[in-house]
Amino acid sequence: MGQDLVAMCANDVLVSGAEPFVFLDYYATGALDVDVAERVIRGVARGCEMAGCSLAGGETAEMPGFYADGEYDLAGFCVGVVEREELVTGAAIEVGDVLVGLASSGPHSNGYSLVRRILDDRGASDAGLIEDLLAPTRIYVQAVRAVTPRIRGMCHITGGGFVENVPRMLGERSDLAADIDLDAWQRPDVFHFLQQAGNVAEQEMLRTFNLGIGFILCVASQDATQVVAEAQRAGETATRIGTVVAAGASVPPGHLLLG
Repeated sequence: MGQDLVAMCANDVLVSGAEPFVFLDYYATGALDVDVAERVIRGVARGCEMAGCSLAGGETAEMPGFYADGEYDLAGFCVGVVEREELVTGAAIEVGDVLVGLASSGPHSNGYSLVRRILDDRGASDAGLIEDLLAPTRIYVQAVRAVTPRIRGMCHITGGGFVENVPRMLGERSDLAADIDLDAWQRPDVFHFLQQAGNVAEQEMLRTFNLGIGFILCVASQDATQVVAEAQRAGETATRIGTVVAAGASVPPGHLLLG
């Protein structure tokens, strides 16, 4: 939980080209369970270490009667730093640029209302599936910072999935669209289970989940091979998943056009 909290903030800061600088957390509960709180805060600290930012402080609050037994509320925020001239806005994106996807570790803190409903209806006895659903969100700071000078646009695939997040990468460029080849990577089994067990339509899957791609980089075509290699050296699974095309372009079956 703690790593998820940091990841959602640090990865969001990252899309602007900023480096996560400081993080603060807030933990609230009816009656403090020291063991649970310690595990959560330890996860926050580990997430901050992975993101390269300082855990500058936080707040712990006990509010008896406000939370049910065993429940807690967790929030946090991250401040990032970037030189104004180095902000990544999408303004430099051009037709022909390549989209590089960085693999996710699972659903990444998104779509869990649907996940819980599916599990309530169908159950899940597979321990491996449960582990996949509980895998902490990946923090992409190290890999992205290694290739930031070559990046023209970025998006963090969180709430809203591909459908809502990818167009944000293009900024104000209404003349452009992203052509994503949905067969360019192998969709993890956990998403096949959720789609089949919940009878979830493909469009809803694309709007809800990351489907195995947690972060997308837009780079010039001549830089794509090197960016993939450098991201892999930084510990990420990086794959070419699409290109930038003109708005309204025709795309082959199995591709997703967003813009």
